[in-house]
Amino acid sequence: MKRKFVLIMVTLAAFLGYNSAFASQKFSPDNSNDWDAFIPKNFFVQDVKTSDLNKDGEADIVLLIKKKDDRNIVENSRGEMVDRNRSGIVVLFKKGNKYETIVQNYSCFASENEEGGVYFAPDLLLTIDKGLLYIQYEHGRYGNWTYAFRYQNRKFECIGFDNIIARGPVIMEHQSYNFSTMKKQIIVNTNDDAQEEGEEIFKETWSKIKAGKRLSLSEIKDFDEINWSNW
Repeated sequence: MKRKFVLIMVTLAAFLGYNSAFASQKFSPDNSNDWDAFIPKNFFVQDVKTSDLNKDGEADIVLLIKKKDDRNIVENSRGEMVDRNRSGIVVLFKKGNKYETIVQNYSCFASENEEGGVYFAPDLLLTIDKGLLYIQYEHGRYGNWTYAFRYQNRKFECIGFDNIIARGPVIMEHQSYNFSTMKKQIIVNTNDDAQEEGEEIFKETWSKIKAGKRLSLSEIKDFDEINWSNW
């Protein structure tokens, strides 16, 4: 799936270009690499990304955090004990020797151990590229989908969404939403007999995105509940 991830990143970067949340809280930990001061009680850090997200030359921090609650350790349909605690995201802007909390959304991501029927739960990945924060779900042979967020209007707004639907190595459909230009691109594979990458025959269509409030990272309660058919 590396090719599909690269395709998303290149598409979003070219398509989108480089161009409130909660009340601000300021901390000054003794060690700038010690994130304990920014993590709520009974949470732990799953991943850390650092990059300049507001173009001020400072290294900002993105934390993927997960709750620790024994009540959410449950038995799944296969008789296995799994962790169903949800995850969240914290974004910190560096201001001199201090940090300012820009995003603190503690439960917007489902557990990686949710039931998926015949499918497995997708992998959640965070990436930063050219000042954009990407939240990607990787679903193996079934495809992947990616949200692009940019800091603007004093919050992280979703400026792009890419969804690739795949059948093994074959891309069946690629949906690309650009909330800066308010245009949507849909590419559909019309060759039902395609078995290998490169055998697809794509049909491309463009349309306008319905006007609506742009999604803010701080306000998304559950990424799984976002309904893109409304756009």
